[in-house]
Amino acid sequence: MTIRLGEILVLQGALSSEQRDEILEIQRQTHRPFGVIAEERFGVAPSDIEQAWAAQYAIIAPRVDPTNIEIDPDVLGLITKRQAWQFGLIPIEQIGGEIRFVTSRESLARALRFVGWRMNDSCTFAICDLPSLKRGLGVHFPFEGVDMDMVDQFIRKQPAA
Repeated sequence: MTIRLGEILVLQGALSSEQRDEILEIQRQTHRPFGVIAEERFGVAPSDIEQAWAAQYAIIAPRVDPTNIEIDPDVLGLITKRQAWQFGLIPIEQIGGEIRFVTSRESLARALRFVGWRMNDSCTFAICDLPSLKRGLGVHFPFEGVDMDMVDQFIRKQPAA
């Protein structure tokens, strides 16, 4: 099942149904990205677009429990413990030039920004629930002094707009 970005923005209250329809009409004529039009035409915050896109991605991404899979230590070595905990992601496999990470829906926008500026390879994501991500971080990236309360603080931080 796929839900369109405009539908998510309506559900989140960032756009009205009428605004969504207007954007779709503009998009048909110009072939410009929906999010760009929403920002320019109706002042939708980039962070709202990013969160809606993350919600859309989370719906279609495969599900993986990071505590129930075997991960090559070389793949885990692609990021530091601090990066794993701060950005809420775990590399789970590398096939050819593509790295697959697992993250939670709550951490997806932050994880996407991280791989965008840090990783040279193509990256994709699988999704797990937040408790599984926290357990997976504890298993694969044990970090003395970092606890679940700290993870919650990272996740609650709003992404930079």
